[in-house]
Amino acid sequence: MTLTIRDAVPEDIDLIHGFILALADYERLHHEVRADKAALARHLFGPRPMAEVLIAELDGAAIGFALFFHNFSTFEGRPGIFLEDLFVAPEARGQGAGKALLGRLAQIAIERDCARLEWSVLDWNQPAIDFYRSLGARPMDEWTVNRVDGPALATLADLGGKRGGKRGGDHGG
Repeated sequence: MTLTIRDAVPEDIDLIHGFILALADYERLHHEVRADKAALARHLFGPRPMAEVLIAELDGAAIGFALFFHNFSTFEGRPGIFLEDLFVAPEARGQGAGKALLGRLAQIAIERDCARLEWSVLDWNQPAIDFYRSLGARPMDEWTVNRVDGPALATLADLGGKRGGKRGGDHGG
């Protein structure tokens, strides 16, 4: 058996979308998936890619993926990599694909002078938590993830003042 990790290409959009749906099913979050193939193609392979994808293949068959993007640490003064999603098909687990995907991400982080590689994991997903800890990951329990989306995002954006204008809104002269 040959396990390989490769960069995704535009022709992988159907595959990537399928992995996202399979991950959402596993995480019991299918109802939250809004991504469609056109949006994925635009944001992953368009003029200004917002994220990158690695594909794990076992004997030439795609069995998993990792979707990631760069963030930046002001304290480190260097970029980092945030792993948004890691998924290996259930029937292919235990073959080393998850470890290989994370290993390749660590290589990319080092090659790009990143200070760290980080991700979130659902607190009920004990198999994933145990797997990550076995690789040296440590939980950042003192941090709480915050999110603004939907109508709250639009409301918050309105507080930013005119879009495309000066930052900080209109505060007068």
